[in-house]
Amino acid sequence: MRRALYIRLLSLFVGATLVAAPLPALAFSRVKDLVEIEGIRDNMLVGYGLVVGLNGSGDSLKNAPFTQQSLQTMLERLGVNTRGTTMQTKNVAAVMVTASLPAFAAQGTRIDVSVSAMGDAKSLQGGTLLVTSLFGADGQIYAVGQGPVAIGGFTASGDAASVTRGVPTAGRISNGAIVEREIPFNLAIQKTLRLSLRNPDLTTASRIASAVNAYMGGGVAEATDPATVRLTVPGGYPHGIMGLLTDLEQVKVNPDEPARVVIDEQSGVIVMGSDVRISTVAIAQGNLTIRVTETPEVSQPEPFSKTGTTQVVPRTQIAIDDSKGNKMAVLREGVSLQSLVDGLNALGVGPRDIISILQAIKAAGALQADIQVIG
Repeated sequence: MRRALYIRLLSLFVGATLVAAPLPALAFSRVKDLVEIEGIRDNMLVGYGLVVGLNGSGDSLKNAPFTQQSLQTMLERLGVNTRGTTMQTKNVAAVMVTASLPAFAAQGTRIDVSVSAMGDAKSLQGGTLLVTSLFGADGQIYAVGQGPVAIGGFTASGDAASVTRGVPTAGRISNGAIVEREIPFNLAIQKTLRLSLRNPDLTTASRIASAVNAYMGGGVAEATDPATVRLTVPGGYPHGIMGLLTDLEQVKVNPDEPARVVIDEQSGVIVMGSDVRISTVAIAQGNLTIRVTETPEVSQPEPFSKTGTTQVVPRTQIAIDDSKGNKMAVLREGVSLQSLVDGLNALGVGPRDIISILQAIKAAGALQADIQVIG
């Protein structure tokens, strides 16, 4: 009896210990967040139009002849002939209108549009976009936009000063366009479909296919390349491809990522992946800095002196910093990202110097990662 009780208590203790023990952190993501589905995509639309009602902040027609031509063409369509006359209005601005047509957008639904000035207009505040056709890449009209423009900036000026906040020459019209043409694509009748990875990777594609097959209990998914996983709808599956995608969107996958260091030299931003590793390397950082300071002083003669004159006496101070206090740091082989960051911070270097150090480590063959420079 005691032995059975002892074994039971020991089992409970071991179970509680296993529950309390920290488990390795895995960054699981849904399949829905890792892939794009073939056929479910947005389409870019663009159009050219006129914004009217500006309070003297529109295009100057002499510097923007396309605005004058567009204004004359629009007035002629309305029965007003302005050919041969000099137009000096500054209440009109030529704009480019852009929008994104969502997947499966039905005819008659509304979408947002963005409006951006083309000429020398100062602001689009208070303006109204006239009827503008929005074209797709195939040259067909898919939406028509019109409405008052809302901007997120402003400008104010006087005779001696001016202030501008935000971008007053760009704005947005919420629900400002009506869809006139639908893009035909019948998802429900598809028997096979492809999933496109947002970040192509061999391991991630294989893991997605394995997770989907484990969830479905059969060979439904196949990774055909690092960027594509092909799905096949099992015979008699409820609701076909729609039901399959609905069930598979919530499947959890642990995505893999390459060891990569991304550097933006313009802003000094450095992003390093968790798998970045380096071989044993010693680093020393230091620059010779010479600071020259000029503090001229004024030398004046004694009071009531008839011979002395006021002189400016130069005073120059030179300070030299050869970074003698900086020491060499050793980064051990196979250190983690945290150790690498701690080692670089221990040198007291800034982002600009870290960029140079990382590039030097890569040149020495000690950085086991890819460096991608942007900007």
